[in-house]
Amino acid sequence: MPSAGPFTPLDFQLVLLRRMADHNADLVDDARRRLGASAGRMREANKRWQAMLRSPRARSAAARYRSVLGEPESVVPRRVGDLECEARRWPVPLWPDLRFEVLLAPGGAVWNEWLVRAPGSPAPALRTLDDLTPWSCTVDEAARAFAPARPLQGSAPTRWALALTVPDSGGVPREAVAEFTWGLLQRTAVTG
Repeated sequence: MPSAGPFTPLDFQLVLLRRMADHNADLVDDARRRLGASAGRMREANKRWQAMLRSPRARSAAARYRSVLGEPESVVPRRVGDLECEARRWPVPLWPDLRFEVLLAPGGAVWNEWLVRAPGSPAPALRTLDDLTPWSCTVDEAARAFAPARPLQGSAPTRWALALTVPDSGGVPREAVAEFTWGLLQRTAVTG
């Protein structure tokens, strides 16, 4: 296990994976191996991340992401209702078609942190329940594909859920709940 040196972008990817392991352990194990990291390193990265979050000397969330991930690949204004925000995005080598996005409210408070589709990357074709496979889409993509989607309370700060009406493979509309971790689909359950 590495010593407590600087927290790296690799460590950050392991933090993303650690929370996803609750739903998709096999996918996470495969991804962790592709990154060349042990299960112990993933646990240690998550432990160090949690310590950074809870430290009495903790940096602001925006400063923490910049120190770990470097300068954002892009910084763009974003309007959310009447609020002018700033979206900062970083590449995530594990998922080359995605970016980690931090949405900052006026004054610099982090409003949202999640994975989004990279500009210019093709969005997945989402037409039926069969298309909603783990890691196939982001919250925004599922919400647009199966509008109107209803946001639900997530089970943890990095988790979201959407209530959707989605056709099954025979075209019959089904009520379903799609669960996301860090903005990436983890599982879908038919509820009606």
